[in-house]
Amino acid sequence: MIDQDFIVLLDAFRRMVRRNARTNILKLIENTHPAELAALFRSFTDTERETVFNLISDPTYNAEFLTELDGSILVDLVEGMPPKAIVEILNEMAPDDQADLLAQIPEDLGKEVLGLMSNSDSEDLEELMMYKPDTAGGIMVPLPFKMNERNTVQDAINAIREQKDVEMVFYIYVVDDNERLTGVISLRQLLMVSPKTVLQNIMISKLVTVQPETDQEEVARIISRYNFLALPVVDRENKLLGIVTVDDIIDVIREEATEDFLQMAGVGKDREILLKTPIQAVRMRFPWLFATFIGGIIISAIVVRFQHILDKFVILAAFMPIVAGMGGNVGSQSSTIVVRGLATGRVNIQQIFHVLLDQMKIGLILGVLYGVLLMLFSNILYHSSANIMNIGAAIGIALCCELFIAASLGALVPIMLQRLNIDPAVATGPMVSITLDITGILIYFSIATAILT
Repeated sequence: MIDQDFIVLLDAFRRMVRRNARTNILKLIENTHPAELAALFRSFTDTERETVFNLISDPTYNAEFLTELDGSILVDLVEGMPPKAIVEILNEMAPDDQADLLAQIPEDLGKEVLGLMSNSDSEDLEELMMYKPDTAGGIMVPLPFKMNERNTVQDAINAIREQKDVEMVFYIYVVDDNERLTGVISLRQLLMVSPKTVLQNIMISKLVTVQPETDQEEVARIISRYNFLALPVVDRENKLLGIVTVDDIIDVIREEATEDFLQMAGVGKDREILLKTPIQAVRMRFPWLFATFIGGIIISAIVVRFQHILDKFVILAAFMPIVAGMGGNVGSQSSTIVVRGLATGRVNIQQIFHVLLDQMKIGLILGVLYGVLLMLFSNILYHSSANIMNIGAAIGIALCCELFIAASLGALVPIMLQRLNIDPAVATGPMVSITLDITGILIYFSIATAILT
């Protein structure tokens, strides 16, 4: 949905809500995709959300709509619903989406809803909710389509026709008599052989699997690497528990990337930060900014320490923002490249020194180039100033050193954090930013003092 269409549809809904034109609102809902309606709800007021949501009567539409909705909005809407109505919606959802919804609503309401569900459904859901939401077990679809290895192709085709609610029948998972996963067959492969062929004879036995405790980021990397449509989840005995489908992985990739960007920017990891109130946003961002505040105090102390050189050569103050700013940019570029490489698996432990050496070379080359340019610029622009040659040399050398250190530090910090089992996306941004601000000013004045005094 393009921006103009979004605005037109948003205005139409708001106009109908103001007029209390329920019939027209219902027609708009019927002609709006659930994902589009979920996007509109981000711009609705609380009254508009309640009015429109109360008019959605189709459980199937409601189920798809709620799976696309932001968590905080979903909780506000579902909390006011009767438990029986929630059960009707859950019955139209895939098991993994059911677990996600129940995990977000208040515990008391969740227990009441589970109590109204059938015993088998509630047991399956409770088992699924035992896994952490950001693991393979938390995002998997349980009870995938599977066949015994002694069955024939015709048996599998007949079983597929009978199964209406099975998720993602692009693969047929083959198990032995003990329910252990032994192979997989694609639907295309199944249709290309004789119906009398035994599954064991055509299955792919070299499998890529994950366990329920595997982090969802690792699952996303595996599916991306092998271009799978689904990935089987097995227990320690290799029994098939479920599958993680590519549609869920797309959501995982988007969510993890959003979290990484937010954390590197120092605004927390809540993906719904735009839906927070100003007070809530301040609470989230204040701790991250405190480190920058402390760094600023340290920098001010350094400037005071070198007050004598600044009083004597006031022109040095004009170039402080250039040295600090360029150092911060180079450090940010290097750290972003390495953090992303670690996240996608393109940078591994064996490549650490190679990556670090490359970034140091890049920093040195950039430092020499921009150091010479800045030295020439200062000599041309301030040629009438006393000792401008020495000042230009000090500024150029300081910038060269700062860019070299910035590139090196930007690569080294995330690598060190990874070795210490600390998420590089969380701590790299603040650490690199503060360290470079302090070292940049310290290097700048130290070199200037050494050359000019």
